Amino acid sequence: MQKLEWCVIIIILLVLASCSPGGKRYKIGVSQCSADIWREKQNAELRMGAYLQGDVELRFAAAYDSDERQVQQIDSLVNAGIDLLIVAPNQVATISPAIDRAFDKGIPVIVFERKTNSQKYTAFISADNYEMGRVMGEYIASQLQGKGRVMEIMGLEGSSPAIERHNGFADALKNFPDIEIIATLQGDWTEESAVKAIQNYHGNLSNVDFVFGQNDRMAIGARKALSLLTPHSPLPKFCGIDGLPGKNGGIQLVRDSILDASYIYPTHGDQLIQLAVEILKGYPYEKETLMMSALVTRDNARVLLMQNEEILRQSDYLDQLHRRADNYLEQLGTQHVINWMALGVIILLVVTIVLFYLYHMKRVAMQRERVINTIWEIESVETNDTPETSIFITRFKEVVEARLADSDVSVEDLAADMNLSRVQLYRKVKSISGSSPVELLRTARLKRGYQLLLTSDKSVSEVAYEVGFTAPSYFTKCFKDEYGMLPGDVRQN
Repeated sequence: MQKLEWCVIIIILLVLASCSPGGKRYKIGVSQCSADIWREKQNAELRMGAYLQGDVELRFAAAYDSDERQVQQIDSLVNAGIDLLIVAPNQVATISPAIDRAFDKGIPVIVFERKTNSQKYTAFISADNYEMGRVMGEYIASQLQGKGRVMEIMGLEGSSPAIERHNGFADALKNFPDIEIIATLQGDWTEESAVKAIQNYHGNLSNVDFVFGQNDRMAIGARKALSLLTPHSPLPKFCGIDGLPGKNGGIQLVRDSILDASYIYPTHGDQLIQLAVEILKGYPYEKETLMMSALVTRDNARVLLMQNEEILRQSDYLDQLHRRADNYLEQLGTQHVINWMALGVIILLVVTIVLFYLYHMKRVAMQRERVINTIWEIESVETNDTPETSIFITRFKEVVEARLADSDVSVEDLAADMNLSRVQLYRKVKSISGSSPVELLRTARLKRGYQLLLTSDKSVSEVAYEVGFTAPSYFTKCFKDEYGMLPGDVRQN
């Protein structure tokens, strides 16, 4: 408790010092290539990050997918005297001259999410778009068991994410000669562009097995168009990229089986602000930063959605508190009344809540990082397998799921269900996953137990028996070894 009190006192002093007239305040320009829900989330994170830094002023500009407008906006931000430029180029080549002009004037430039063909930038931060396309190609191939007809809808022509996602997707499907890409249609990241692309396609739409939209909105647009154009044919499966939390975000769409899969494309506005401040203050920083992302399927969508909803709720609460504090301080300034005691109470309240928020976010982030790392490890095994291995993995998962609640199930039973001997099953599973069948069965039981603890009001004992453990005490021990917490802590967190 004493450590927390000292942290509060130190931060209050820093906040008061930053409010003094002599403190340096940095002006950061943010040039967004477009305006959509993904960028709205990122902008909110940028504002929150700037608020937590205390010495940052943000100036936003959105080009609405216009190269000419973005060039003008970048020049305008530079002329307004910004200290650093954060930019997501609309296209690879056309925005480079404006970025070069800013860089040549000594303004640090952070290029994020989309690439430029110029080397005149201070830092670059993004996720791996090629890898996203490749993983989606491998995922679709495994779902189709190596045979079928696939359609792709690309994002804005000339933008680096569209180019790289397509290259990764096409390279992945080269390994599956029985999968045909019947069409690669051109969109512009919007739902409406996907609808028009489908409507303008003159080929056969009645026997498409899978549609890959390069983002979730285009995947939804393709779904709507095909529902209208092929009402008497079964709908194909759909997958996209973005994996946003919240209402109608990609994670919810996967959970509700509207999309078969999505891919988390991290926004991380807070990380962008942190990088910008490190550059401006002369601290060490990484020039190239690759953000981690992960595949979202129905197996993990519910847990990811719950975690993200809690993060959004806490962020919204902190933002409301920020606005109230700002309004109160503005009233004090208008009245020329400096009540230092009241101001100290407000700052103490804000800092205490910020500390609580950061502590909570750290715990949530650690859990979420664990989930994503686990997903990433599983994908790295599965996506490099042959179609035959993918079929074996799918069948083994089905057998394990079917026998999950049976506490008496043995490896011999699982092998019999797979029409294999015990030795054959052990060798096959060990060679693919590096784990034994018993270890995978225990992991599956713990994962199901975790989900039941999150989504039901059953007691720990009821959950333990339901997922096949013979004793709640053994379930508790295994759960703590796997997740670093007791089962009863899941709902509290």
